[in-house]
Amino acid sequence: MILAEQSWTKIRDLLDGSRPVVALLPCGATEAHGPHLPLNTDVIISEGMARRAVPLLAAKAIAALILPPLAYAPADCAAAFPGTLTVSAVAARQIILDIASGLKQQGFACLALANSHFDPANVAMLRDAAEGARGCGLPIAFPDFTRRKLAQLLTDEFISGACHAGQYETSLVMADQPMLVDENMRHMLADNPSSLVAAFAHGATNFTDAGGPDAYFGSPAKATMAEGNASYAVMATILADTVIESLLH
Repeated sequence: MILAEQSWTKIRDLLDGSRPVVALLPCGATEAHGPHLPLNTDVIISEGMARRAVPLLAAKAIAALILPPLAYAPADCAAAFPGTLTVSAVAARQIILDIASGLKQQGFACLALANSHFDPANVAMLRDAAEGARGCGLPIAFPDFTRRKLAQLLTDEFISGACHAGQYETSLVMADQPMLVDENMRHMLADNPSSLVAAFAHGATNFTDAGGPDAYFGSPAKATMAEGNASYAVMATILADTVIESLLH
């Protein structure tokens, strides 16, 4: 399941088998997620999504391997917060294109981008990278959760746009890596209903200007493990379905 944990001979044998082999690339960032969540929150969520998609694909006779995550991305919105590491869209895009090229040469059937880092610059980069990677002849599956059709399948907080390190993301981390959530801190945080989507639409370029001086939006105190598990189920299903659709076309 985890590509980096396998030997090269196991990968060779899998690629020589009868099943199509797809690669799942968890895409995230290293950036501030409030005072209660770790900097790698997006990576945790993307890996959790990918991991839960593997058995769904296996049920359809599709082998899936999870690539080492892309933990660096455009994250200028959080650049003012210590620990945030942002890279240019050009650099991140090129990494994805190089990965896609290597997978194509080795005989992988598809590259799927499992993303949970919704900085506008990162989403734009991923859309562009997906189109560019398709140019090398490799099918690309990219369920873009910022598109209304998919966003409406997630939680009310996600749809509202006030969902960075709030109830939605905190629930997901609680469901996958609960030991990394500062429970005492999250219960102390007041609701922050400021919508990042609305703020960015009105010209905000960073979390502070968008109304999140502590790098969180939404309601961390209302997060539950049950909500996180429910969200993962939806996201993993969408990811698996997108992979299947890309293989059919």
